[in-house]
Amino acid sequence: MRTALFVCAMAAMTAAQVMAQRPLSTFETSEAVAGIKTSGATAARVWDAAKGRYGLEVRFAPLDGGQIEIPVPEGDWRGYGSLVLDVTNTSSEPLLFFDLSVEVRDQAGAGTVGRNQWELAPGEKVTFAQSLNAPPSWKLVMQSEPPIDHFAMLESDHQPVDLGKIATVRISMSKLASPRTIVIDNLRLGPAPSYEKIVDRFGQYTGADWPGKVKSEAVLKAQLVEEQAELKAAPALPDRDEYGGLADGPQLEATGYFRTVKRDGKWWFVTPSGHLFFLLGMGTVDTRGETLVEGREQMFEWLPAKDDPLAAHYSTLTWSAPGPGGTPPAERRVYNFYSANLERKYGKDWYGQWQQATLARLKSWGFNSLGWSDTQLTDHEKMPYTLILDISGDFEKLKNMSPLPNYGTGVPDTFDPRFPEAVDRSLRAIATERRNDPWLVGYFVSNELPWGFMRSDRTRYALALKVLSLGAASPAKNALVKQLQARYGSIEKLNAAWNSRLASWEELLEKPYRYEGDLSTAACEDMGAFVKELAMRYFRTIHDTLKKYDPNHLYLGVRFAWLIWEKYQWTTPEVEEAAAAYCDVISYNVYVARVDGRWDFLKQLDKPAIIGEFNFGVPDRGIYPEMLGVRSQEERARMYQEYVRSVADHPDFVGCYFFEYLDEPPTGRGGDYENIVSGFVSVTDSAYPDMVEAARTVNAEAYRRRETNLQSGPAVWEH
Repeated sequence: MRTALFVCAMAAMTAAQVMAQRPLSTFETSEAVAGIKTSGATAARVWDAAKGRYGLEVRFAPLDGGQIEIPVPEGDWRGYGSLVLDVTNTSSEPLLFFDLSVEVRDQAGAGTVGRNQWELAPGEKVTFAQSLNAPPSWKLVMQSEPPIDHFAMLESDHQPVDLGKIATVRISMSKLASPRTIVIDNLRLGPAPSYEKIVDRFGQYTGADWPGKVKSEAVLKAQLVEEQAELKAAPALPDRDEYGGLADGPQLEATGYFRTVKRDGKWWFVTPSGHLFFLLGMGTVDTRGETLVEGREQMFEWLPAKDDPLAAHYSTLTWSAPGPGGTPPAERRVYNFYSANLERKYGKDWYGQWQQATLARLKSWGFNSLGWSDTQLTDHEKMPYTLILDISGDFEKLKNMSPLPNYGTGVPDTFDPRFPEAVDRSLRAIATERRNDPWLVGYFVSNELPWGFMRSDRTRYALALKVLSLGAASPAKNALVKQLQARYGSIEKLNAAWNSRLASWEELLEKPYRYEGDLSTAACEDMGAFVKELAMRYFRTIHDTLKKYDPNHLYLGVRFAWLIWEKYQWTTPEVEEAAAAYCDVISYNVYVARVDGRWDFLKQLDKPAIIGEFNFGVPDRGIYPEMLGVRSQEERARMYQEYVRSVADHPDFVGCYFFEYLDEPPTGRGGDYENIVSGFVSVTDSAYPDMVEAARTVNAEAYRRRETNLQSGPAVWEH
């Protein structure tokens, strides 16, 4: 059954703009810049001798919201589907992810905004494109839209504008620590993104070509022979113990299970045999490459007929169209191009051969751990691994916490008596089953919960503000009111501290309360104490339950999200302090270019930390990445090395997991619509050579980078 949402979106794309490019402004004349308005910025023509023409030099002051506004004298943009512009960073500092915003506004005041998704180095030029009035990609069940030509796509909010009456183009910067200067040139209109026949019979993007793109099954088989010889010549790294630890390093107590230790100011894992271990992990190693095909057949050049042997790679998944107005969950047909290619490559016994080849690859590339992957891999041949567990149950959850974006499933109401019961049910079986496995490093529990973020007092204490908006049926609301009663005694004292006008404690408990105006100092203290207690109960309950059923393995935390595209982290100091009290290792999913001084706060927590996810995406295989975009496979490999080195150099981190082994389908992965092309292998099971060589190099040197003065001094803290 085709989804009505998708059919409507495809109809809109059919009628979308497809015309060629049309120049808007090259700033060649003084008249072209005369009407530009500025705020927190200056704009002037500048001569580019290399190009032999003028550009627009814009200097942004170090403040939030500096902008220029370029008038559009000929505002009829009908027939076109994108705004294209060249941007050169002429500053001595990089232009960071999402620093730059481009807004197109019509005469009625409606606007659509796009933001840059990669870092511009000093002196670097990039051509950006922002789609205009294209359906949001989620309406076509994809997270990111296809690129327009070979331009770098700005992440668009997809708000509609009247293309027949465009008024201005605004270019702005987010809050800057120091001035930035860019040169803008060659504003022009371009075509809309296309969703027609964008995937070939091997699951590859059709709109581009690249070295190693598979054109026939013979190429798949030739790649197999070539790689087998390569892996034979480069097996696992030397000087490692059976778990991947440093065999020729100090011999510590062998407890039979992974643990942590702090030596000479650096945190480490310790292998079951007593050797220092820095985790170099690969996440999501499996054969799940399903993508929705039902209702989206137009996107594919080929799908197997019912009598085709490769039709065995069809299946169904419970699917609901994402976004506002999405369809309810239903079983829908999906296809797995990756497993189909594995059958083309290996034959009918493709799964067993994939297991053997994948483990050989990872060891040859220098990885020493599998993260939340196909557990049959570690049954096939042992390798250290971690698990992610979820807590499910009918306990209350705190969701829709304005002003936070609606993200994830919410934070558990840990005051609900059903929460510890749900934790016990969710963890008991797996913890009991795995408690004696020496290859298990430990457990992550839950992922990227929206605890709050440090943009303002309201976002920091969004959990407490959400609880205040509830009624007396909420366990968390009852707990918060009791906390306030214990501190203030009378409602009058609370009113004085909060600048509120509550008549009684009963009114506060029974009615939704919305704090007006800026939060007072006392209100911040009270809300911070409540958020910390809620988090303490969360981490304590999970810690105690895990240790009850499995005292041998580590509790690795909740994988706090540091998401670069909003420049915030989904955590607060109160929550991190609670995590440090009960987690053996604190975990973060960190989508930034590198680990830097922002992480010095870990020293105060005095617990080791691990990065549960990081990656970099390249648009040369089709879909433009929504995470951290880079220009080429070579640059992706370089940034991978820089990232791993920055983690290895930080004394409080004990490892990192790359996300993920396999590219996600260009048309969106099964179960949701994420389509990030950022794996170590492609849909054709072809390894990216630059990434492989980068991994071999940096993984081989990681212990040497970290082992300075290892031989001096005993361990000062172990658990």
